[in-house]
Amino acid sequence: MNRYPLWKNLLIGLVLLWGLIYTLPNFYGEVPAVQVSSGKATLKLDSAATMARVEDSLKAAGLQHDGLFADLTSVRARFRDTDTQLKAKDAIEKAFNPNAADPSYVVALNLLSASPQWLTSIHALPMYLGLDLRGGVHFLLQVDMKGAVTKRLDATTGDLRTLLRDKNVRHAGITREGQSVVVKFRDVETQARAKSVISASTNDLQLVEGTEGADFKLSATLTPMAQKTIQEFAIKQNITTLHNRINELGVAEPVIQQQGLDRIVVQLPGVQDVAKAKDILGRTATLEIRMVDDTPGALESAMQGSIPPGTELYSERGGSPLLVKKQVVLTGERLTDAQPGFDGQNHEPAVHLTLDSAGARIFKDVTRENINKRMAILLIEKGKGEVVTAPVIRGEIGGGRVQISGRMSSEEATDTALLLRAGSLAAPMEIIEERTIGPSLGAENINKGFHSTMWGFIAIAVFMCAYYMLFGLVSVLALASNLLLLIALLSLLQATLTLPGIAAIALTLGMAIDANVLINERIREELRNGSSPQAAISTGYDRAFDTILDSNVTTLIAGIALLIFGSGPVRGFAVVHCLGILTSMFSAILVSRGLVNLIYGKKRKLEKLAIGQIWKADAN
Repeated sequence: MNRYPLWKNLLIGLVLLWGLIYTLPNFYGEVPAVQVSSGKATLKLDSAATMARVEDSLKAAGLQHDGLFADLTSVRARFRDTDTQLKAKDAIEKAFNPNAADPSYVVALNLLSASPQWLTSIHALPMYLGLDLRGGVHFLLQVDMKGAVTKRLDATTGDLRTLLRDKNVRHAGITREGQSVVVKFRDVETQARAKSVISASTNDLQLVEGTEGADFKLSATLTPMAQKTIQEFAIKQNITTLHNRINELGVAEPVIQQQGLDRIVVQLPGVQDVAKAKDILGRTATLEIRMVDDTPGALESAMQGSIPPGTELYSERGGSPLLVKKQVVLTGERLTDAQPGFDGQNHEPAVHLTLDSAGARIFKDVTRENINKRMAILLIEKGKGEVVTAPVIRGEIGGGRVQISGRMSSEEATDTALLLRAGSLAAPMEIIEERTIGPSLGAENINKGFHSTMWGFIAIAVFMCAYYMLFGLVSVLALASNLLLLIALLSLLQATLTLPGIAAIALTLGMAIDANVLINERIREELRNGSSPQAAISTGYDRAFDTILDSNVTTLIAGIALLIFGSGPVRGFAVVHCLGILTSMFSAILVSRGLVNLIYGKKRKLEKLAIGQIWKADAN
């Protein structure tokens, strides 16, 4: 009646063992580390080669590390103390950046978990600590949406001027006035013809006819759909650009997310240098398309120090030299999108670019005049340029759709598309809120959160053991397993723990014990009604299950609503809250009954249960 089959006992044991293993890393703390990441947008980090270089540089300096770890964007070396960490940083900096004025890599101080290698090898890692627990910098950025629309209107002014010239439509001037572009004409026939030409070339403009003195005019404004698309693209591109730049700071788990329609929240745990963070967030970068100088002997002359007038010497991604003309053919302002894909003819990886109308016309002319010549796409940042790619022009390219292909993998195509999309900010941003939280305050928050949870657990344990005796102890052990599994899940998911998350853990403990109280009281009720101890245990667990399920499902619905509609701290609370409900169901029903079955399941002649005082109602 009250026995679990062997497979169910083994399942419960394995789940608890898994919980213990994945909870352990949170108790080892953190140790000093040095992180190496790419310092240039066009330099891709090779994890294996970088780890070998780090190890060689440390051996040359006579320094010992406690482990090397790599991810997609960085390599980290762990050390026992801060003195070794600082010495290692200097040694690695000299090895990776021989030219301090033009560093290729970012070598930053960081912290890593002190977990043993065997735990790290099975991806048993500690939870990340949020800004309020670890300390760091918080920025709230306001994106200038009007600036993004104005930037588009300025480009539209030039586009319309070029379009009307190409179509031989004479006008009396094109200017941007506020949030519209005004085109003036001498007669109504020309106005009507211009309206037809503009309407046929784009669907993003609303045209309104009018007069101004003796002149006729067209007022062109962006459609609501076009404005919405521009604003959504501005937010998306700015967030992507910020992600790329913050990698240089060596932040383990930055928070970069949209808040409302036009704001971006940036949280950098562990960063205390506010000035450097501001510098990186406010950095500007531009994209330029230039022609490569393929004049015979010019490259050899440039490599010997005699650079021909009107050219500059750069290096391609593979390191080979490239002589590029200074004249800029196109800038990133004409690029509206860049996506990875495949060549339609040979199915090789490629990058598909989309240009605006003016950019498409310029690009068509340039490609027609430079067939079989190379064209360089450069990313200019802090006055220094880097060649993203330098393809050969195979034929005239029109229609605003450009394809870059040849000698690249799918991963390189994805990286190149990302660089071209996120080389610069799509709209200006302004820091409207700035907060710095010191590590000492974070440590105090951790200490307070830990003690509040610990004392709450102790208080519950004392009450349950005193009131329900052995069944109270079983409930406490089930509650401990619930906490164990919750921490393990958060660690496995690499969730970021914040103060609201600690509050959710404390709340989960209070709610989880409620299920055991229902079970214990139901068993008492069955005993009062004259049931045998074994029957009371079986009936108590079975009949309490429906009530426990209903209460937890309704609470879970509220948690999911917070998760969907909340943001920031509210979502952090909701994640822990929802996971805590799931683990409490497992521990209260399976773990506690498994323990009770182990204690009483084999006793056939059971006379009473250690479940505290059973108050029987007086018979009338």
